[in-house]
Amino acid sequence: MSARLRADGVTLAYEQRTVIRDLDVAVPDGSFTVVVGPNACGKSTLLRGLARMIKPAAGSVTLDGRPIGSYGPKEVARRLALLPQSPTAPDGITVLDLVARGRYPHQSLLRQWSVADEEAVREAMAATGVAELAERDVGQLSGGQRQRVWIAMVLAQQTPLLLLDEPTTFLDIAFQLDVLDLCADLHADGERTLVAVLHDLNHACRYATHLVAMREGAIVAQGPPAEIVDADLVKAVFGITSQVVPDPQTGTPMIVPAGRETRREHQDVAARAATGP
Repeated sequence: MSARLRADGVTLAYEQRTVIRDLDVAVPDGSFTVVVGPNACGKSTLLRGLARMIKPAAGSVTLDGRPIGSYGPKEVARRLALLPQSPTAPDGITVLDLVARGRYPHQSLLRQWSVADEEAVREAMAATGVAELAERDVGQLSGGQRQRVWIAMVLAQQTPLLLLDEPTTFLDIAFQLDVLDLCADLHADGERTLVAVLHDLNHACRYATHLVAMREGAIVAQGPPAEIVDADLVKAVFGITSQVVPDPQTGTPMIVPAGRETRREHQDVAARAATGP
């Protein structure tokens, strides 16, 4: 498996709190990789580590065959773009100006704004369907429109790797699907590898070509959703009883959680087993 971006034996921590320890992961080139798991399991921390926002306490992150720390900031940003959780735009900035900021890694004292920059911004806005919003204030847009604008900004970087940290958070179901359809379209053009952190396992199964399931800072399973997602995995990762059936629209795995009474029965059985006879 070819992987331009990988982590080997990485430990990631915030000051004295270790979140991920001795983790290995390789992002398959050309994939739409989705990272799933319960809250606080290390999903976003892993993404930040892959994007060089957190320096590993141990192990290494490799980008294009070199330790990611050996690159300069702009060189990394020409190879890898990251959209963090809940980004904040400056007050009063227009859509066009925000998207244009994606060209910053390509600027220097010797290379100012160019025709190539103009074209990259135009193509990014067209691809995300925000061209008609160019003069609008970003702060006045709907949640779904804003997320499309942010994705346009990272697209304007023109990187082969695109990392998205919870791009559907705080969006209603229609906007969630809209953003994920956009991600699938970007992946389908064959020019980018996408990595996204998602909370909804059914969305992950529907859109991902490669799934990474995490719990408590470790990877429980990874691979194509159809090959790894079953009731045992859902129990191991999320701690819930469920049925996994084919999605009637796509045929991908669909998780149907057990009803309240069934969950209570399983909880009672587990409690009795824990206390003994």
